[in-house]
Amino acid sequence: MNKILAIANQKGGVGKTTTAVNLAASLSATKRKVLLVDLDPQGNASTAAGIQANEIKNLFNLFFDKTPINECIYKSSDGYDVIPGGQELIALEVAIRENNKQSFLTKELEGLSNTYDYTIIDTPPTLNQLTIEALFAASGTLIPLQCEYYSLEGVTGLMETIKTLSDKNLSSNRVLGIVRTMVDMRNNLAKEVSDELEKHFSNLLFNTLIPRNVKLAEAPSHGVSGIKYMPNSYGAKAYLALAGELIRKVEYVWRK
Repeated sequence: MNKILAIANQKGGVGKTTTAVNLAASLSATKRKVLLVDLDPQGNASTAAGIQANEIKNLFNLFFDKTPINECIYKSSDGYDVIPGGQELIALEVAIRENNKQSFLTKELEGLSNTYDYTIIDTPPTLNQLTIEALFAASGTLIPLQCEYYSLEGVTGLMETIKTLSDKNLSSNRVLGIVRTMVDMRNNLAKEVSDELEKHFSNLLFNTLIPRNVKLAEAPSHGVSGIKYMPNSYGAKAYLALAGELIRKVEYVWRK
C-alpha cells in the first residue's frame, strides 16, 4: 500500500527539498517503488531529479486540462518517479482555493495507491494551499529542521495545523518525526539546539543526523541525488540511514 509522506517546514533553507530528493533516492535504492511529487513552484526538487523544465506536464495540467496523472509522471535520474513542479503551480494554488477544490491532490493520488510503496511530497516553504493539500493527502509528515534557533520558529504552528486537520477528521496525517539537517556538532549553537530538541521532542526526533555536506550541495547541479552523485559521502550515508530508520518506523511500528 502506498505510504504518502509530506516533507514540510514553513521556513525555507532548512534542507526540505534536499531531504525529499535524497530520501526518495534512498528508498528507491532499497527496491521500494517511489513517487516524488514536487509541489513547490520553485521546482528545485524536479531539477535535482534531473527533470528538464521545458515541455513537462504536472498537476497544473491535470487540474486545468484534465491531463491523466500518468502523463504527468517522469523518470528521475535516480530511477524513482517524479511529478514535476514549476511556476504554474502558483495559479494552481489560487484555483484550488477559489474553486473550493480542497483535497484535490488526495483524490488524484488515490488512483496510484497500488503503484507505489512510497509517495514523497516536497512542499513550498510556507503554509499555503499547496502545503495544505500535501497535509490533506499525507498519512505522515516529516519535518526537516536546521539546528539553529530561528529554525524552531513555525514548527509548533505546523504541528498544530496537522493536529487540527486530524481532530476535525479532515486528514489521517500525523507528525512522523523531526530530522535534524545541516548539522555540524563542532558548532556550539548546533549542539545547543539539538539538545533542546531532544529535551522537548525526544519522542519525535529521528536518531539520524544529516550533516552539512558539500557533496549534497553539489549534487542538484548535476541533476542527481547525493546518493548517486557521491554514494560514499557522509551526506549520502546519512540519508540512507534515515531511509532505514523511516522504513522501520512506517512499515513495522505504525502498522501495529
